[in-house]
Amino acid sequence: MPGLLLLLVLVGVDAAPQQRLLLGALGLSERPFAGSRSGRRDVPPALLRIFRRSERVQADEVEACTVSEYGVRGNIIRYVQDQGGVIPGSGMVCPGCVDQHLFFNLAALESLEVLYLAQLHVHFMSAARVARLLQSGPTISAVLYKVVRPTLKGADPRVNRRLLLSQSVRPGPEGVSVTMDVTSLAESWRRPARNYGLLLELRPLDTDPDQSWAAPSVQASLVAVSLHPQQCRSRQRRSATRSQPPVSPSNVCKARRLYVDFKDVGWQDWIIAPQGYMANYCHGECPFPLSDSLNSTNHAILQTLVHSLDPGSTPQPCCVPVRFSPISMLYYDNNDNVVLRHYQDMVVDECGCR
Repeated sequence: MPGLLLLLVLVGVDAAPQQRLLLGALGLSERPFAGSRSGRRDVPPALLRIFRRSERVQADEVEACTVSEYGVRGNIIRYVQDQGGVIPGSGMVCPGCVDQHLFFNLAALESLEVLYLAQLHVHFMSAARVARLLQSGPTISAVLYKVVRPTLKGADPRVNRRLLLSQSVRPGPEGVSVTMDVTSLAESWRRPARNYGLLLELRPLDTDPDQSWAAPSVQASLVAVSLHPQQCRSRQRRSATRSQPPVSPSNVCKARRLYVDFKDVGWQDWIIAPQGYMANYCHGECPFPLSDSLNSTNHAILQTLVHSLDPGSTPQPCCVPVRFSPISMLYYDNNDNVVLRHYQDMVVDECGCR
């Protein structure tokens, strides 16, 4: 399919139906919005390390559909951005205090996906003046609540929240991070009208009441690791080293080179990496007698024999892929989240007569 799409694009044929089919094969219902790269968030270093490791290691060194960095099952890792913000007027009653609403949209997770991990990361960075002096800021109380239901105007917001975490933090020049497992909570957010986000309260603990206090800046993200079962089927494992198809001409069944360049397809604006990949394809004849190098089944050997005796009644076996390799892909989704996804059966390593 990638080769067909690329050829259609190069010859100027309308490839919209083929693009929809390829997007479906990639687990996407539509092409992500083509925004400006300059205005998008950077790729989280942890996600980039996982991507580079997936390109470097051999398939027989890792368990399929498992994210070893987090120790859970999964083939999709999303860094979901916080879409909340500081609640206006939260510091009126308590000078210097900050109440911040955290909201993570999990609508991108399909109903078939199994959520194995949701990890909340909250990073506190000292105020600019303190950071310039390379000093630690004041100790603050960070209290995190689950918002159970929306609060009506004039009502006490405390009745609609449940305590999740209470911790004292002291941000230094490089900031300080708090990590929390919220898998069960994130699973409940996937149900309709259940995601009202989180409430983060920041209060100073050791400041001079006569001095002004600058609250630290807060950056929050949610790491969601999920498994799409239809894209994680048991397959024959690839060889220890991925071999490149030969370039010598031959009419015998074998893997042929085919490189898919995402720029040629017009997808370079939302795919971060790789820029393309060697997909390959199978082509060639399955002549009688079939040799061991053609990875033939007993049925194919018998079919070739019958074809040699009566070509009009029985066709030759077909040249098809018999061994694949996976690839990993980093891309932006429609919510500008960075997604790392592992895809099986994307590279043809070997062909055979079947």
